[in-house]
Amino acid sequence: MEGLIPLVNRLQDAFAALGQSCLLDLPQIAVVGGQSAGKSSVLENCVSRDFLPRGSGIVTRRPLVLQLITAKTEYAEFLHCKGRKFTDFDEVRQEIEVETDRITGVNKGISSIPINLRIYSPHVLSLTLIDLPGITKVPVGDQPPDIEQQIRDMIMQFISRENCLILAVTPANTDLANSDALKLAKEVDPQGLRTIGVITKLDLMDEGTDAREILENKLLPLRRGYIGVVNRSQKDIDGKKDIKAALLAERKFFLSHPAYRHMADRMGTPYLQKVLNQQLTNHIRDTLPAFRSKLQSQLLSIEHEVEVYKNFRPEDPTRKTKALLQMVQQFSVDFEKRIEGSGDQVDTLELSGGAKINRIFHERFPFELVKMEFNEKELRREISYAIKNIHGIRQVLPSLFTPDMAFEAIVKKQIVKLKGPCLKSVDLVMQELINTVKKCTKKLATYPRLCEETERIVAGYIREREEKTKDQVLLLIDIQVSYINTNHEDFIGFANAQQRSSQVNKSAVGNQVIRKGWLTINNIGIMKGGSKEYWFVLTAESLSWYKDDEEKEKKYMLPLDNLKVRDVEKSFMSSKHIFGLFNTEQRNVYKDYRFLELACDSQEEVDSWKASLLRAGVYPDKSSTENDENGQADNFSMDPQLERQVETIRNLVDSYMSIINKCIRDLIPKTIMHLMINNVKEFINAELLAHLYSSEDQNTLMEESAEQAQRRDEMLRMYQALKEALAIIGDISTSTVSTPAPPPVDDSWLQQARRSPPPSPSTQRRPTLNNPPTRPLSGRGPAPAIPSPGPQSGAPPVPFRPGPLPPFPSGGEALGGPPQVPSRPTRAPPSVPR
Repeated sequence: MEGLIPLVNRLQDAFAALGQSCLLDLPQIAVVGGQSAGKSSVLENCVSRDFLPRGSGIVTRRPLVLQLITAKTEYAEFLHCKGRKFTDFDEVRQEIEVETDRITGVNKGISSIPINLRIYSPHVLSLTLIDLPGITKVPVGDQPPDIEQQIRDMIMQFISRENCLILAVTPANTDLANSDALKLAKEVDPQGLRTIGVITKLDLMDEGTDAREILENKLLPLRRGYIGVVNRSQKDIDGKKDIKAALLAERKFFLSHPAYRHMADRMGTPYLQKVLNQQLTNHIRDTLPAFRSKLQSQLLSIEHEVEVYKNFRPEDPTRKTKALLQMVQQFSVDFEKRIEGSGDQVDTLELSGGAKINRIFHERFPFELVKMEFNEKELRREISYAIKNIHGIRQVLPSLFTPDMAFEAIVKKQIVKLKGPCLKSVDLVMQELINTVKKCTKKLATYPRLCEETERIVAGYIREREEKTKDQVLLLIDIQVSYINTNHEDFIGFANAQQRSSQVNKSAVGNQVIRKGWLTINNIGIMKGGSKEYWFVLTAESLSWYKDDEEKEKKYMLPLDNLKVRDVEKSFMSSKHIFGLFNTEQRNVYKDYRFLELACDSQEEVDSWKASLLRAGVYPDKSSTENDENGQADNFSMDPQLERQVETIRNLVDSYMSIINKCIRDLIPKTIMHLMINNVKEFINAELLAHLYSSEDQNTLMEESAEQAQRRDEMLRMYQALKEALAIIGDISTSTVSTPAPPPVDDSWLQQARRSPPPSPSTQRRPTLNNPPTRPLSGRGPAPAIPSPGPQSGAPPVPFRPGPLPPFPSGGEALGGPPQVPSRPTRAPPSVPR
């Protein structure tokens, strides 16, 4: 498994070169800490070289991805300077500063774009570390006021990933409870599975204090424990003290210090390197299967799109011709599918294309026709005037027959009124065809000029066909006006008209169900429950509503006799569209309500319900002015003979107009379909390509958008990087048993200490790194913490004797010291020598 860390390094390079590193959660170690916590010194000690910028304020202003690789020779490489090897590490520092300023400027700004540095050396173990900017509180120089939040967001971007280990660096000369690094780590890793603590500046603590409680993992326990290191002081750095000499001094410090010598084998930079190498290797091994699955799922998600780009050959001279032919063919297929209906072009959000046109033909258009129907009172008055005007000065004698000229005049006037709904249906279909064209041209967005020209040409042709269709529709109306066929088989004739009742008979549909659906009753009083939604069932005879669509609990059944539909203006506070039902005989419709207001979510749904009510014989109300402002008597008197003639003509007009309406309902959709829709489909299939060739030069027409070219390049690079990544990890065996995560630390003694009574004021001391909790002497109660094996804290210090350094322990040892085994408290001497 030694090749796991170099494996991840190769993956990082592959994706960092594409700028895609943030899309993949690669196993890595992020170094987190406050300013001047010693992060840079820890990294330099790991490399045994001075190579990081130093100074006051924020020095690390971009994340540094540091890849350490064990090799026989020592040199460094930057990903942005491929092929150049740096053997002088002062030049490495300068290159980091220059590359940082190139992105962030020289005004102490920050950026989340990482710098990738790879260091080959015989003095390092294979590691991948990310040095993040230090946590700061107060902006300096030209930094923005929210610099603290910006740095925090950048750090969280890295450490919140599940595959990232957190190296929380805290200086020993500050209170551990105020550690920013541990606070951030706790937010994203509350169980402590990914956090490793590092305590720096142990040699700078006040005399007489130590960090033993922390390093023994007793003060603020972590699963992976703490490791103490001693870095070079600023004086050592300014004096160019060799890092190797500093590592020997660090080793001497731990072996000679009375509080740390019993754990010296688990302290220091070399041990930190070894532990990080083992922890990262285990972490990579644990996360590799899930990482492989994620790579495969991402590859599958883009494979279909990349398949289109694979055949792209910019140098091919026939590429633009082929692309033009393919695009026009695709546009033609998409348009026909949206009109005729097909599986891969289904819109699940709204009616569109052919379905919308079908609704116009069979719901909207019939409803518009009925809205133009005559008003009963107005019609009778017009008939009476027509009869009188036809006779002129002559006296109307009771013995003469009803004048057919009055019938023809009234019928022709009613037929001419049908022009409005017919032309409106043509406009609606034309608008839907143009909307369909716009949706189909979205697939041509790769070539903006082609998309624009296609939409212009097709929309122009649709408007041409609109004019011809309207001419044909007007011709059909004029044909009906030109000859009134009173010999039509469905026409009742004069004899039947005189005997026929004036009431319009309903179509013989029985009590069949016409429509079901949810509607909101909008005008129920607030005291009675406010607006409420019910399940409505419309039949040919009644309108019923139920509690729910199971139709078990019927709330009310409303007969349709004498009902009409009236438009209701949408209220300011309501988001729904409303229509009303009322009784023409001025009766209450529902309980004590004169109107029943029903609400829908959209105007289209309102129109659909109106069309359904129309099928059931519930017609829309027609607003008419009945005030006699011109001195004409509204309730003019008619003699019985004239009344009989008016009634006869009214029945004849009703019978003949029903024939005309049936004919118009059938002919207008057929005319629109033939002259508009089918013609547009034929034009797109046969003539669109020729119009495109004649409109502009092919090279201009097929110029690709910059966004599309960039997207294609990114997708192809991403596809290749994913394939390369899968090939890299394809041969790695993940069957090796990984080291389990450390168990949770038993901190019950901390809870007991919190519950125990506080000491007297004279002996009370706050536990910090500079002021650790003292151990009680024998006879004053049990010790709050169990001492670890090794030299007791009260024993005199062992003088340092030069000699060979003991070997480092194996990676299987716990970081936080040996297990805490209960033991008897030992008697300490009366005084503890310092």
